[in-house]
Amino acid sequence: MNKELDSIFDNFDRNSIFKDKSLLQTTHKPEEIPHRGEQIKQIASILAPLLRGERASNLFLYGKTGTGKTLSVQYVREQILKRIKKDVDFEVRIEYLNCKLKKISDTEYRILAELIKQFGEDIPATGLPTQAVYSKFIEIIDSKKQLVVLILDEIDQTVKKISSDFLYNLTRLNSELSKAQICIIGISNNLTFLDELDPRVRSSLSEEEVVFPPYNALQLQDILNKRCSGAFKDKVMTEGLVAKCAAFAAREHGDARRALDLLRIAGELAERDNSNHVLLKHLDEANDKIERDKILDVITSEPKQFQLVLYSIISLSEKQKEEPIFTGDVYNLYQDLCNKNKLEVLTQRRVSDIIQEFDMLGIINVRVISKGRGGRMREIKLAISKNVVSKARKIIEDSLDYR
Repeated sequence: MNKELDSIFDNFDRNSIFKDKSLLQTTHKPEEIPHRGEQIKQIASILAPLLRGERASNLFLYGKTGTGKTLSVQYVREQILKRIKKDVDFEVRIEYLNCKLKKISDTEYRILAELIKQFGEDIPATGLPTQAVYSKFIEIIDSKKQLVVLILDEIDQTVKKISSDFLYNLTRLNSELSKAQICIIGISNNLTFLDELDPRVRSSLSEEEVVFPPYNALQLQDILNKRCSGAFKDKVMTEGLVAKCAAFAAREHGDARRALDLLRIAGELAERDNSNHVLLKHLDEANDKIERDKILDVITSEPKQFQLVLYSIISLSEKQKEEPIFTGDVYNLYQDLCNKNKLEVLTQRRVSDIIQEFDMLGIINVRVISKGRGGRMREIKLAISKNVVSKARKIIEDSLDYR
């Protein structure tokens, strides 16, 4: 066994594939952001008043995953902070918070506690009234003349897990500040998020909006080529591999993050294969792996009712084997499971919408069958492998503490 392990480690020591793999990581911040010049200029124009000591408008950025929203606003943030003069009588603080992080996303209290921590103070993880935490946050911000910008990434998660009142409270904080001023930059992958908000919250939050369209295949290819030159060693990439990778990602709503992940994982698979080149087969294997991981990530992050609908489909598929499953069957079992787990039961229409979402994600296949005068029915089949199904089942059972 030791000899086999030595062989594996020796192969990785030689490193014939990567020059600097960090260039393909999502945490890497490139010096230039290709094909986002227009959006960056819009963000800069909206935030420019900060340089004069004036409050900027609240800003909302939206577009699909991997379209450069976070990267662009972070780039503008750094440029503004570089230009702030030292002799001015005000301070500019631009703080970033990802609202999807599990440790902070589920309560108003925890989000405020994390923001307070970023300003150098601490409060107990639990135990105080939420209003007391607000008061502490206001006290910290208003302790001196400063302009505060809060960048809230995945902002839709706050509404999903808390309520839109939290956003409304944040946007109204200026009325309680005397020395400081605050503005909010919200970032969301959900293109319909604003439409779902209470009108008073929407009017407060989205004073300005910037849309990030998906990258097309040629733009993705350009982005990948720029990263590849520094990430991979010379002549290790098979001809046509970058173009195929860009095509894969363009098909998935122009997601540059996915394209970079594909290249990185393909390179890692080539290393494990003891290959001196990243081949098309490595890219195909990487694509399959990402698809599996994406599905499991979705299942992990969704609400319990969402998970129970999928659990109902999985249970019926295993029980009925080759027999067809229909929406009504799923809803009946879902109701039983909700009652058993003491969860609110969603309407049949909402469950039908969730089933449609599963279909769009490729977790299931839905086929509409005409019954003549009896109307139409939707037949459901699982579209994921047995291995993924077993992992999905375990994720849901752990989430619900259900056996």
